[in-house]
Amino acid sequence: MKAVEKYLDIQGEVREALAKGQAVVALESTIISHGMPYPDNLECAAACERIVREHGAIPATIAILKGRVKIGLTSEDLSYLASAKSVFKCSRRDLGYVLARGLDGATTVAATMILAARAGIRFFATGGVGGVHRGAESTMDISADMTELQTTDVCVISAGVKSILDIGRTLEYLETLGVPVAAFSQNRFPAFYTPDSGFDAPLRLDSAEDAAKMMKIKWDFDLHGGAIIGNPIPKEYAVPPEKINAAIDSALKQAGERGIAGKALTPFLLDKIKELTGGESLEANKHLVYNNAALAADIASAFAALK
Repeated sequence: MKAVEKYLDIQGEVREALAKGQAVVALESTIISHGMPYPDNLECAAACERIVREHGAIPATIAILKGRVKIGLTSEDLSYLASAKSVFKCSRRDLGYVLARGLDGATTVAATMILAARAGIRFFATGGVGGVHRGAESTMDISADMTELQTTDVCVISAGVKSILDIGRTLEYLETLGVPVAAFSQNRFPAFYTPDSGFDAPLRLDSAEDAAKMMKIKWDFDLHGGAIIGNPIPKEYAVPPEKINAAIDSALKQAGERGIAGKALTPFLLDKIKELTGGESLEANKHLVYNNAALAADIASAFAALK
């Protein structure tokens, strides 16, 4: 037994699917504990699992509960995570600490990638990926998600990177790290709440089968690391660019005035943007995650068929 396996509790359905080479999609838990208010977070988590199933894959929401890594959560686990007040926001650097202390941990993109890979899961649906923050030239605030994408063999399906980031610099940094970045069914890289970030995507994919083939060939060549497949939010749920950009600018200004940084920054910004858009950003967030869950399941199913 590998040393890491003693820390993993892989849900029976997920374990069976992996053993049979069936499609499995990882889902993160930070969006539940730190990304949305209750009960919207529970509604979103349950809907994502249902959508993954509807598209032919098995969902595996990943979290740490009382010092145990859970690969696949029960409905009771989801309810607990959605309402618990003291859940550690857990990235790569935090995994050893949270497990050693027996804490509850909600996994970020980076931590979810690590734990998914250890369990043998190759595809992961989330909302938006972290990246280079605005003003990073002076703060050095760059998400650990970036370097995880360089090293961990998990393909991430998202609505691009978070709109609160410096998207241009994030794309440049991903190029430096050698991470494939593709937009799905369009030429422009999406911007979370809106389909168009204003930047061209380095690559374009038009089908789940093409995405699956790209990842299979990449990994067959031992080109370690993941990829970002930017799946644009459906237009009917997008927030108008001028509205969301004004809200982001205001939220960033308030965060700076209050000295909010580090792990507290993203939850603060998301909550403030929700307030400034009258809840429109929260609805957009839900629907973009649903859209990503569906595409991730389609790609995971296509990848399983190739194997």
